[in-house]
Amino acid sequence: MYRFFVEPSQIQDKRIVITGSDYNHIRNVLRMKIGEELAVSNGSDGREYRCGIEAYTDGEVICTLRFIKEDGVELPSRIYLFQGLPKADKMELVIQKAIELGAYEVIPVAAKRCVVRLDEKKAAAKVSRWQGIAEAAAKQSKRGVIPTVHDVMSMQEAIAYARDMETKLIPYELAEDMQHTKNVIESVRPGGRIAVFIGPEGGFEESEVEAAIGAGIEPVTLGRRILRTETAGLAVLSWLMYQLES
Repeated sequence: MYRFFVEPSQIQDKRIVITGSDYNHIRNVLRMKIGEELAVSNGSDGREYRCGIEAYTDGEVICTLRFIKEDGVELPSRIYLFQGLPKADKMELVIQKAIELGAYEVIPVAAKRCVVRLDEKKAAAKVSRWQGIAEAAAKQSKRGVIPTVHDVMSMQEAIAYARDMETKLIPYELAEDMQHTKNVIESVRPGGRIAVFIGPEGGFEESEVEAAIGAGIEPVTLGRRILRTETAGLAVLSWLMYQLES
């Protein structure tokens, strides 16, 4: 079943209109025929609209709603991944896999040990590209929403953004006691918001960790091995996904 995202305004009662690049993909790449069924999401309410292709017009795929699938694929809690900016194209991998694992938002963080430094123009271009990767990953994994990739934040801004979230974790190489990590993860319940802070190559500076702890962010260990920045967040997300869906 192919899935596409549309704006809420494109869903009008039983009529759904698909435009833009998806029009070309449906008609000329997939070569879908009149009457074939596809799935549509509006990127915000998590519902899946099953519809059949009624007609092709100039630049539009006209579809008729058949039914709405209410039991979506979203996690019962919203996970916010605060990712320290990594080198090269590692951020693209992190975003793609985080979206597949259920992250609701990805927030790039310009921590003190980040090697990458983006000026305003470069940052805007990067975020635009990252958002495109998030949308493609959402389509591939049949998500009900398009997760947001935020503009780059400082560590101070990131801590403030996470202030009111119910669960806040920061994996830290000096943290100990795996049982404590297990207890924290298992205490997570559906319905809340979960912040996960991941440092860049070299990790967070001690002052950043102290600031995080002072704001109620819980330091945890991920085990005896040191994980790369592009691995650590995915390990936490996998654990949380299992906990929330089991």
